[in-house]
Amino acid sequence: MRIEMMVNANAESHDVEARTLLVHYLRDAVGLTGTNVGCDTTSCGACTVLMNGESVKSCTVLAAQAAGEAITTIEGLGDEFGQMDRVQQAFQDCHGLQCGYCTPGMVMAVTSLLRENPEPTEADVRLGLEGNLCRCTGYHNIVEAALAASRVHEVHQ
Repeated sequence: MRIEMMVNANAESHDVEARTLLVHYLRDAVGLTGTNVGCDTTSCGACTVLMNGESVKSCTVLAAQAAGEAITTIEGLGDEFGQMDRVQQAFQDCHGLQCGYCTPGMVMAVTSLLRENPEPTEADVRLGLEGNLCRCTGYHNIVEAALAASRVHEVHQ
């Protein structure tokens, strides 16, 4: 089947099998490998992307379900000049990563959280990231990065 969607503000159109998951579509058809395949069961959140601004785990969304929607991946957060957005920068500044495998999903989840709640408490951040797992247990710095990003008042669209 042929599907069309906007990915990081670029029109994409590809033929896919009806059973193709969004994560595989993004990685294989579109060529954006920043979205990681983790558990394939929505348990880890490594595949988190934004669909119409809301975080979704792309391992349980069919590409066909995302047809016509606007998808943002980790590659779509920075600006056209290669500058990181505020969440990416906060993860770097606060050392919010260890092995880095969960980082794209964590960044996307924090981005969605800050759009919903621009001034979260630590408890809000911990609750908001509940569905994203860090195998290295780097949660303290991830939470610190989210709080630091919330203090930067630019809003990336």
